[in-house]
This record gives sequence, structure tokens and C-alpha cells, in this order.
Amino acid sequence: MKKYITIVILGFILISCGTKKKVTNESISTTQEIPIEVIVAESSEIKEEIIVEEVEIEVEEATPIENLPLEEHITAIDDSKQDLIAEKFDHSSFDVILKKYVTKDGVVNYAGIKKNRKSLTDYIASFKSTVPTNSWNKEDKLAYYMNAYNAMTIDLILRSYPLKSIKDIKGPWDQRYWQIGDKWVNLEEIEHKILRKMNDPRIHFGINCASFSCPPLLNEAFTASLVDNQLEKLAIGFVNDSKRNTITEGQVEISNIFKWFKKDFTTNGDIIDFLNKYSTIKIKNNARVRYADYNWELNE
Repeated sequence: MKKYITIVILGFILISCGTKKKVTNESISTTQEIPIEVIVAESSEIKEEIIVEEVEIEVEEATPIENLPLEEHITAIDDSKQDLIAEKFDHSSFDVILKKYVTKDGVVNYAGIKKNRKSLTDYIASFKSTVPTNSWNKEDKLAYYMNAYNAMTIDLILRSYPLKSIKDIKGPWDQRYWQIGDKWVNLEEIEHKILRKMNDPRIHFGINCASFSCPPLLNEAFTASLVDNQLEKLAIGFVNDSKRNTITEGQVEISNIFKWFKKDFTTNGDIIDFLNKYSTIKIKNNARVRYADYNWELNE
């Protein structure tokens, strides 16, 4: 859609002669109270010439983000400007690991990480010396705990690798191999007692259970300055992922994640309302909802 904007250009020329005097901001109206000094000509005769010109400029209206195709929608989110947020914790070493050993589709090269495991264990060890406090904002806490969860999950797999499924490990989410501060923690606590209590259902698309049916592991670390856009991108990608969810106008067959954590997804409506926030297909309110079988095979 095109719009035309008319711009009026005023040219104002003073031609005069005579002595000069100083005029301060007490005699000139300005929009800001900043002291100024202007030199004008004092004369009994001032000639004015006003030039008025109308110019039409053709402006192309931008397509709203929500109306873009899926790929362009995600790109627009990536490119959108964000307020700069000072990072409370350095996740750069984990970012290097993820970019090197995880594909854009979330496939993890566990064998490669195991050969260079020290960088992962050093990153996990850094959680002992820095613990989030009440002074941290929500973005810093989200980035910290989601990265911690994902790094610890990878470490859990490596402790028993090679294996076919995280479920081959006895009580995988109850193991206390890691420390945050002076406390030994497990994945269960990080997910249910910390992340879920932050009231952002998109965390379920950010934390990874090392399984095929889980939302793909993001191949970059979460950071405070990007976490909102990262979670939005993951939500759009997962809801519209035909390998994990099948969506039509009248029926949906969706991941069991939406069933297990239904309470998180339905605080502001039902599950269809939540899906429609991200789905590229508009789902009818009375659409039939079914849940797909969960594939626990390792995401490699």
C-alpha cells in the first residue's frame, strides 16, 4: 500500500541593514529552556520574502510483522531494535559451544562436545561463583537459568554417552551433579521452582530435554539483551514445526508439552488462544485438540 505525504517548505529571508543588538531567550519563545543568544539587525525597514513550495513524496507502507510469512516474521523479530540491557553474567563461552556443536535445527554433536568437554565444565563451574540476586532483572535471570538448564542437560548426557535416550539415565531430572552458589541443584528444581515461577510459558521452548520431540536446542546462548526475541523466535518456530505439531483450521495434533504444562499456557485463555498467537494458520475456536506421541530419542 502506498501513501503520499505533502511537505510544505517555508523559506524565510530577512534583508536588512543597521546596527546590531543582542536578544536572549527572555525575548524568544523556544521549546527548551536553554540559554541562547541571537544577533539580529535593528532597522526601521525589514523586507520579508516567503517562499512556499509543496512537495509530494511517495511512501511505501511497511507490512505489519504479524502478516509476514513465517521465515520473514522470524527475521523481522531478529532484526527488531531492543533496549540495551547490561549483562549480569557472561555466557559467551557457552555461546561458542552451541554455535560449534549444535545445528540450526537443534541437532547436537555430543561426541564433539565430549572431546572438548573442559569448556563446558568450566562454564558450568562459573555458576558456583555468581548467583542471581533480587537486583537482577527478569531478562538476566531468564538467560542465566535457561542456559544453566541446557548446559547441565548436555553435561548429564555426556556422563553416560553414548546412549539412545535421556530416559536411559536413572532419574535424569533428579541428579544433583551441579552447583549454583553453594547449593547442589538438579534440573527438576531449575525448571519447576525457578523458571516456571517467572510466568513466561515460552521458557518451555527454550529449555531442552535432549530429545527429538522437545523444542530444538537453540544454537546460541541466551543473553539478557536478546532473550525476549530469542524466546519469541523459538515459540513461532516450534508451534509451526510440522515435525512436532500438525495444525489445521479445524483440528490440531500438538506436542504433549502443551498438555503437561497446560496451566502455563492457559493463563490468558485456552490452548487454542495461545497457539493462535504464533500459528501461521488461524485455528478455529472449536477446533479438535489431540496430543502427539512423544519421541524420547536423543537429539543427535
